[in-house]
Amino acid sequence: MFVGILVVAPADGASATLLSLPLAALVAFMIFGIKDDRKFLLRLFFAGLLVRMLVGTLIYVFHLQEFFGGDALTFDFFGDALLRAWGGDQYYQSLVDLFTGGGASSGWGMLYMVAAIYKVIGRNMLAIQYVNSVLGAATAPIAYLIALEIFPNKRMARACALLSAFFPSIVLWSAQGLKDGPIVFLLAVSMLATLKLGERLNVKYLVALALALCALITLRFYVFYIVVIAVSAAFILGRRPLSAKSFARQFIIMITIGLVLAYFGVSRYASAQFETFGNLRQLQVMRLDAAQSAQSGFGENVDVSTPGGALSAIPLGFSYLLFAPFPWQFGSLRQLFTLPEMMVWWSCLPLLVLGLWFTIKHRVRQVAPILIFTILLTLTYSITEGNVGTAYRQRAQLLIFYFVFVAVGFVLVREKREEATRKRTEEKQKSSPARPRWKPGKTPRKEQMPVEG
Repeated sequence: MFVGILVVAPADGASATLLSLPLAALVAFMIFGIKDDRKFLLRLFFAGLLVRMLVGTLIYVFHLQEFFGGDALTFDFFGDALLRAWGGDQYYQSLVDLFTGGGASSGWGMLYMVAAIYKVIGRNMLAIQYVNSVLGAATAPIAYLIALEIFPNKRMARACALLSAFFPSIVLWSAQGLKDGPIVFLLAVSMLATLKLGERLNVKYLVALALALCALITLRFYVFYIVVIAVSAAFILGRRPLSAKSFARQFIIMITIGLVLAYFGVSRYASAQFETFGNLRQLQVMRLDAAQSAQSGFGENVDVSTPGGALSAIPLGFSYLLFAPFPWQFGSLRQLFTLPEMMVWWSCLPLLVLGLWFTIKHRVRQVAPILIFTILLTLTYSITEGNVGTAYRQRAQLLIFYFVFVAVGFVLVREKREEATRKRTEEKQKSSPARPRWKPGKTPRKEQMPVEG
């Protein structure tokens, strides 16, 4: 892969690869510390990384950023502008201030990530893609650990990890210079840390959760608030029956996270964001713009500026978020690319329903943070989305958690079939007449001789 990158991208390929190698080595070192399925997870991580690097290189070489995700060009420009602003350029500082809006906008944290990388190796979009590829590939082992925390079943955890590593839309969005890859990675870290802390207090996971939350508010602030609600509810409910020890642990965790968020100035960003986006009228403006800005818009007559209108928009938005693009919407080349993935996804939906029902029935406490987060974010996107392409892209943030339930449903169906096969085999063995046995050293009678042919 490295030789191929040097051939097709000689200008930026070497520095981009050399930057991503230490990050990949760090992830591999952390995976090596996992006791269960270490070999499988290492192979999964590197296979997922190579696939993403291949996709990212093709997008970079053929200049497909605008076709697949034009935001990558935006982050490249404003990330370079921020770097120039650090050098004292007032003009570029004004551009950056206009984009960030004093912390009220969404995604300004991506500018700092891009600018920091450009500070080290110079302006290089391929390097951003490779760093995102490492984060995207690292999400699959985290998905494995999340699934294993809910159900101690390696087959189910492997199925969830494989889907997270190679599902086309997840690969596509994490192989570009977009914020989707880091967001999904941070969401996975947050959920895993929450599940681990629900079991026992661990400083490592406490730090990971606090830092992940601080990073999320800089990338997509409303996702941050939904995660905070889900995490708080999970700690209140608890994974086990309430006791003095568990109450003290959960109280310490929530106070510590609150102090860390306050230290990083989350309240200041929150007030600015609520002033800008904290009303339904602003959501209606955003949704209408998405519905009218492209041919793939839908529900232009939907009005979410009132609570009743927002609730009435959920069924339509939910159907597009979960199922779009529909078969009759494959009219453009971009939508046609999604057809193979959508066929797989539609076939997974019965497994999703089955796994969700079984998990709620048997592991509701363990799955509480994931369930609360997934429901709230699904409802949020169902209200605010008005474009098929955007709904398809936003669904990638939820897929990794949907895959947990899909994997549960897959294992249930698989084990049911194996049990049925075993019973049929036993019945055949019981129904077939047993042959008389003869002892060695004795000449068997003719009717006891084995029949050939």
